[in-house]
Amino acid sequence: MKIAVLGAGLVGAPMAFDLAKNEEFAVTVFDKNPANLEKFISNQNINTVIKDLSDSANVTRLAAEFDIVLSAVPGFMGFNTLKAIIEAGKPVIDISFFPEDLFDLNELAIKKDVVAIADIGVAPGMSNILIGHAHSQLDETTRAVIYVGGLPKIREWPYEYKAVFSPADVIEEYTRPARYIEKGQLITRPALSDPELIDFPGIGTLEAFNSDGLRSLAKTITCPNMIEKTLRYKGHIEIMAILRETGFFDKEPIEINGFRISPLEVTSKILFPKWKLGENEEDVTIMKVFVEGIKEGRALRYTYYLLDNYDVETRVHSMARTTGYTATMALRMVAQGLYTRKGISAPEFIGQEKKCVNFILKGLAKRGVVYKETIENID
Repeated sequence: MKIAVLGAGLVGAPMAFDLAKNEEFAVTVFDKNPANLEKFISNQNINTVIKDLSDSANVTRLAAEFDIVLSAVPGFMGFNTLKAIIEAGKPVIDISFFPEDLFDLNELAIKKDVVAIADIGVAPGMSNILIGHAHSQLDETTRAVIYVGGLPKIREWPYEYKAVFSPADVIEEYTRPARYIEKGQLITRPALSDPELIDFPGIGTLEAFNSDGLRSLAKTITCPNMIEKTLRYKGHIEIMAILRETGFFDKEPIEINGFRISPLEVTSKILFPKWKLGENEEDVTIMKVFVEGIKEGRALRYTYYLLDNYDVETRVHSMARTTGYTATMALRMVAQGLYTRKGISAPEFIGQEKKCVNFILKGLAKRGVVYKETIENID
């Protein structure tokens, strides 16, 4: 089976290596940056092609040559790339964090008779799957909360943060308005708002803030109270809020000495190198998901907990493991015919099928990514 992986960055590369372990998969990785492809030179099971993936026509042509496509492009390219793959009539697994509504492509995917799974990382992704799974077990779901963050293991002043995925997508978390459900109503608040401090064993005290990670859940799950909050080390929120409110994240160009340039472009040049995660620099991913509701007259709480670390042996960062391996297990699930729903699938749709949830959780655990589940009465 021929597999195309689009993008060879922090997450795309580990996904390609993971898929190449399957003898039945012939893996080809596409990226416009030759440096990103050098890491595959010693792996005879992976082919590489230098390709500009920002050209949708390129994407449609190359996708037509493969059985399944895995898209790991940055969020700003994600929607058009996903559309181009669907146009080719090929099954697709997509991890890009794009701002557009993924269901805008549902009609096209149905027309093309394509299985297209979007937002299938750690959060959104596994968070949705687990909420969808718990929701399917309950007679009524009353509350769902997601706390999630990817962090460097060692804190360094001033930001105490490193970008464990696309830095441009990190900025989106600080600028894109956060939407959540409260008492059955869709609420929109600024990103970084409503901070709270939470203690996590083995990590310490982290601060949580509103982010726009609820995404498709707001439409697909009937629940009066749902929210996602991003986790960072204490103090990070204030620094990012200052930069945002001062205008450093603005995309609208301003004139400087006769040249027009956006503040975000300047900020990116200065900030992103400082946020770059070193090749062997350790990171952690932490996620806690609560789902509460009623089952057979009893009030229950499902809790899912993940604490994952950089893999010293494979040198794969935790965020790449937790995001990428969720996607590669979803690809295997589609390849084996376990999941066949045509059209655009949000991850919570997978959560409604117990055999698929078990398949993904088992595959993740085999790779050292372990989700702990507890179910308790809350009467």
